Amino acid sequence: MNEPSSDAVVVARNVWKIFGARAEEAMQAVREENLSKAEVLERFQAVVGVRDVSISVGEGEVFCIMGLSGSGKSTLVRHVNRLIEPTSGEILINGVDVGKLGPEDLRQVRAQKIGMVFQNMALLPHRTVRDNIAFALELRNVDAFTRAKMADRVIELVSLQGYGDRLPADLSGGMQQRVGLARAMAADPDILLMDEPFSALDPLIRRGLQDEFLELARTMKKTTLFITHDLDEAIRMGNRIAIMKDGEIVQIGTPEDIVTNPADDYVADFVAGISKLKLIYAHTVMKPIESYTRDGVTLPPLAECPTADPEDNLDVLVTRAVDQEHPIIIMSDGNPVGIVTKDALLHGIKGEV
Repeated sequence: MNEPSSDAVVVARNVWKIFGARAEEAMQAVREENLSKAEVLERFQAVVGVRDVSISVGEGEVFCIMGLSGSGKSTLVRHVNRLIEPTSGEILINGVDVGKLGPEDLRQVRAQKIGMVFQNMALLPHRTVRDNIAFALELRNVDAFTRAKMADRVIELVSLQGYGDRLPADLSGGMQQRVGLARAMAADPDILLMDEPFSALDPLIRRGLQDEFLELARTMKKTTLFITHDLDEAIRMGNRIAIMKDGEIVQIGTPEDIVTNPADDYVADFVAGISKLKLIYAHTVMKPIESYTRDGVTLPPLAECPTADPEDNLDVLVTRAVDQEHPIIIMSDGNPVGIVTKDALLHGIKGEV
């Protein structure tokens, strides 16, 4: 699940970033003595930003990187378009080592392959929404007619119809965030880097923008690295999640993996308060039907039992189990493939699978 794949769009291999005048010396000591982040700071006055990180992100995947402030998540993502040079390691985009690109090739990669969306949109206040969105195309010397046409198409995608001639000051915070997203999408990049883009918004607007982005990501198949400090957001947005601490990746997995099998106490504390109802699926909590009848218990007639699909989540299973004495039969292609008892359902709700 976490190994680099042959068709990965973004790959990081053993990336280190240590800030400070003695970075090389500090990195050697870390490797030889396994120093902690605090020990590196004390001995070398150097800061470990990223520590031996390897990730692989597939085409169209939304890969969330989360952690507390100072965990290294933003530092890691800024390596992808080489805003930060690694102390050691390499970043590959479609198999090309970004660190070996010359200035012109690097500019092309940044302009054509990678779009960035930040919490602070830094919109140009004197330009209209349309001109803000088309700005990257203007830098690429795209003609004015084509720029306007592409900007209008993206304006529609992010539900800003009728606002193309407005200035940023005329827009709400959520609408400005849409402009920033549209600006990144207008150049039709393969990769989106999103650094806590919705964290400053109120919950209702934030959730709406999350929904809109997920729909855009599905339809346009953008490979996305999405940074957040919010586990609820990571679970909602990510196909997979990487949890970082002190520059290291502690665990990579699907939301279900992270919630049901935390790698250590740090991750367990993160997920302790998360509802499991929409994250754990029938195929995870079901048991073989034989296990139900093993001790001489008779299975009720299948026609009298509630049924569910292996991909139904616990929320669906709970609804099916209400006012039912019989266990839930899990069906696939018309055949029973497993059984979920109320005990198994309760254990699933507690994350004990």
